[in-house]
Amino acid sequence: MSAPRPNLLLVEDDPQIQRFLATALDAHGYALRIAGSGNEGLQLAALHQPDIAIVDIGLPDISGLDLIARLREWYAQPILVLSAREREADKVAALDLGADDYLTKPFGIGELLARLRVMQRHLAGREAAGESPRIEIGDITLDLAARRVLRGDEDVHLTPIEYQLLATLARHRGKVLTHRQLLREVWGAAHTESPQYLRIYMRSLRKKIETDPARPRWLTTEVGVGYRLADGEERI
Repeated sequence: MSAPRPNLLLVEDDPQIQRFLATALDAHGYALRIAGSGNEGLQLAALHQPDIAIVDIGLPDISGLDLIARLREWYAQPILVLSAREREADKVAALDLGADDYLTKPFGIGELLARLRVMQRHLAGREAAGESPRIEIGDITLDLAARRVLRGDEDVHLTPIEYQLLATLARHRGKVLTHRQLLREVWGAAHTESPQYLRIYMRSLRKKIETDPARPRWLTTEVGVGYRLADGEERI
């Protein structure tokens, strides 16, 4: 018996993109429902509980950002944003509201499929075991249960702040976390406007984790937006 096809929701008002993604995603084993407006997207999301929602920012009735905020009141699954907007502020706003990732149009279907596979792996891991107690980052192992970081059998000494920063990124692996999100998670709400803390500790953390800190493989920067702990597939 074959496994059920992943259930996706596309909220997009451009008929050409609707047809393109319907054909491409069906060919790659996805079941896709399409909403042409934000309000229709809310209705279909509530009715069908998609595994992943793909949301365009520019919708004819409500803003895609408003749609993300309203979905996040009850919808816990991944949200991937598609938009022709390239401004960093738009990306930051979408991610701060709860989107998991962001693709700027035009994009290749291969890139979209890679992002979807990353989200599916995270979903599978979350459903199987909640928070995985051990996370592999190249030759580094992060043991969340023991609060230890190992390179082989040797401990990697991290300060409490460095550990919390790495653990926060690891729990959301593959997802871009904005500067504001990381500052709130690691330092608290009073420090969300203090990005200098983040730059200092990220530089120090890379020196301890990365083989070449000047060209990081795992702790990657999304310029003007935030940081991401890369999934292995993304770094090919």
